[in-house]
Amino acid sequence: MDVRRTEGFIGTLWDDEIVPQLTEYIRIPNKSPLFDPQWREHGYMEDAVRLMEKWARTRLAGVPGASLEVVRLDQRTPLIFIDIPAANGGRADDCVILYGHLDKQPEMSGWSDGLGPWTPVLRDDRLYGRGGADDGYALFGSLAALLALREQKLPHARCVVMIEACEESGSYDLPYYVDHLAARIGAPSLVICLDSGCGNYEQLWLTTSLRGLAGGNLRVEVLKEGVHSGDASGIVASSFRILRQLLSRLEDEGSGRIKPKDFHVEIPPQRVEQARAVAQVLGADVYAKFPFVEGMHPVESDLAELVLNRTWRPQLAVTGADGLPPLSSAGNVLRPYTSVKLSLRIPPTLDGVQAAQALKRLLEADPPYGARVTMELEKSGSGWNAPQLAPWLEQAVDAASRSYFGRPPAYMGEGGTIPFMGMLGEKFPQAQFLITGVLGPQSNAHGPNEFLHIPMGKRVSMVVADVLARHGQRPR
Repeated sequence: MDVRRTEGFIGTLWDDEIVPQLTEYIRIPNKSPLFDPQWREHGYMEDAVRLMEKWARTRLAGVPGASLEVVRLDQRTPLIFIDIPAANGGRADDCVILYGHLDKQPEMSGWSDGLGPWTPVLRDDRLYGRGGADDGYALFGSLAALLALREQKLPHARCVVMIEACEESGSYDLPYYVDHLAARIGAPSLVICLDSGCGNYEQLWLTTSLRGLAGGNLRVEVLKEGVHSGDASGIVASSFRILRQLLSRLEDEGSGRIKPKDFHVEIPPQRVEQARAVAQVLGADVYAKFPFVEGMHPVESDLAELVLNRTWRPQLAVTGADGLPPLSSAGNVLRPYTSVKLSLRIPPTLDGVQAAQALKRLLEADPPYGARVTMELEKSGSGWNAPQLAPWLEQAVDAASRSYFGRPPAYMGEGGTIPFMGMLGEKFPQAQFLITGVLGPQSNAHGPNEFLHIPMGKRVSMVVADVLARHGQRPR
């Protein structure tokens, strides 16, 4: 590719069209079905689909043979499916999948003054608001890359863009769409996903692994109704104390280590070496990107161990609670129940369904004092460990990173989950994977003050274009 020409084309497209489109997309509160069970009635998901569909159709109008369909299976979230035929000598019997999602996480509290989840704000190179970086930019970035190829008349294989609408709920609809569209998808030789993170904004980051997830709602009930704490304490066990006991079966409260062996795997030596390399590249930025309160420090001093904690070791987070009144109305009452939402991140190679069942058995077995304990599973998804990069892809990624970032690429596992990757890894074991993204320091996906780093979005689009060009010209 002509690097300067690619930079000019994609940079202009982002400035003139993509940033304004993402600004409007951020305004739409299209929360994932897990967080908005009435998503159909509210219509926000359809608003987001229409916004992306309208722009994409306009841009694809000049691409011969290109098609776009919003596929709708009964009682499932919609999926945008774009099919762009091979061009300029590219192979029609080959296929590249470009993946992203358009559903969003909920609002979360703590946004800074002037910012909000559905209030797009552009400050310098950052576009603030929910979903721009996770993962609204994926459709726009993917098409920008493909249009740049067309603009230079470079060969590329047939490309399929798939944008789903329930990734933040565990992608439970996606397997049905993959099966439904199997004949139209074909057998991809390359999968590109733009829903991952980056350790900094100065170089390209490739995701080598993704943790899985097991979680749901743990509820402990001790009474039919609340009673005076002075009367009952010492006779009736507190539901909160029982909850603490149950969680201690799972997690060492002193170290945070997950106790049962069921949730651990042996970390591959290559991933250990990559973690050490990441620690050297990032230094204190491994942890300094997080907004610690004054005096707080990370759980380990060894930077490589912190990277492995985040990418290959199981970790527990309590992300919500019920049964606890706000402080302003908390009387002297021994409460009837306590319920918490658990998010257990599991190693990339651990089976998510088996891990979820093991979690349920562990917490429900032999409840203290005969309390009523229920673990209602909500999420169970396996992680993903990338296959070895083919020589052509390793060389292509290195060249593209140096062209558009001026630095070689870096390789790092991610602590989050993208269920689609594990699914595709099983269905297409011969495919190569390029997983990258724009979620870098302080971008804070899922939390307050989420932002899209616009220069990173542009450069990632350029890298994708360059890799697609090299894929189209690779030796067969």
